[in-house]
Amino acid sequence: MASGTQKTMQPARDARRAPRGEPERTLAALQEARDRTLALVAGLADADLERAHSPIMSPLAWDLGHIAAYEDLWLAHRLGGLELLRAELAQRYDAFETPRPVRAEIAILGPAEAREYMRAVRARVVEALQRGGVGDGVVCEMVIRHELQHSETMRQTLAIAGLLPAGEPALAPMEEPPGWVRIAAGAFQMGASQEGFAYDNERPQHPVELAAFAIAQRPVSNESWLRFSDEGGYERREWWSPEGWAWKQREGIGHHPAIAAGDPRAPVCHVSWFEAEAFARAREARLPSEAEWEKAARASGGRDAPDGSGAGALAAAGQVWEWTRSAFRGYPGFRAHPYREYSEVFFGDSYRVLRGGSWATAPRVASVTFRNWDLPQRRQIFAGVRLARDAIS
Repeated sequence: MASGTQKTMQPARDARRAPRGEPERTLAALQEARDRTLALVAGLADADLERAHSPIMSPLAWDLGHIAAYEDLWLAHRLGGLELLRAELAQRYDAFETPRPVRAEIAILGPAEAREYMRAVRARVVEALQRGGVGDGVVCEMVIRHELQHSETMRQTLAIAGLLPAGEPALAPMEEPPGWVRIAAGAFQMGASQEGFAYDNERPQHPVELAAFAIAQRPVSNESWLRFSDEGGYERREWWSPEGWAWKQREGIGHHPAIAAGDPRAPVCHVSWFEAEAFARAREARLPSEAEWEKAARASGGRDAPDGSGAGALAAAGQVWEWTRSAFRGYPGFRAHPYREYSEVFFGDSYRVLRGGSWATAPRVASVTFRNWDLPQRRQIFAGVRLARDAIS
């Protein structure tokens, strides 16, 4: 899941010129997100917060400082008109300027300092919003969701380190057998409407015409994945793409340890796109496109979804992110807002789109149109797979 960057200095669209709104609900939502963040790290030793648990993840203390710097930039500085509280930290906590591999090598605030920075930023944001209002609310909502997204990213780090709180991951067993649902051919409106908050990559809403297809009612389970592994899934070259096979061979990849440790009937988790593609090929299926996924989600009653003919599609959605076959690109007429580093710099063939949310995704973030993305070799994300086929006979 993308995390925000501070790089651009372009102001949010008319945020400071828009009619003032009541700040109480915004401040309550900001506090709810903060409570979620602080509870996640409350029981951890400073050493665990400062350590880089993986080269592809940030030290947790960096995440805390970044959350504060992002809030200070957008709410205190851009919206409230204040100078940055600590301008010398801006580049250090800019997600684009300071990529993950170097975050453990630079001087960052220690855990106590980072918490104090968070408290100081929040105090000035409260004052600024109470004095000047929330504008059109777009920037405020972006900052709330930014912190909620980071709580999931931090959980990925905790999972790698074996430090997840008791009871996590919260993956529930599914009913068997899964079955298939046929989604009729036809057009639908893909993407977010102009009403409410959405990220730039979810817009503009546009018509998409699809042929009939079938989609699995449920994600693939741990039990099914272990069967694939036992049947030679990681040895059968014909099931893998050239890029996926090269990655598997180079890294010595087998199934993720969490798969054998999980409930057999729970959705498989910590699966890369390369593995998901190979599994689908082994089952004479494929990954859905993100358009197919969204149409099926709307048909099964996803948020803001019109009634459709595919009732029952996408059962157990939201337990794991679901890989699609689609590369991450802008929709026709895409316009970067409020800064291009959120989405546009990741467009192209390198990243694959995931849909649906996971057990660790805050409900405020997950929606039928939300687009997550990651590299095809990544397994730290709480991702599984739902199969598709061209049609049901």
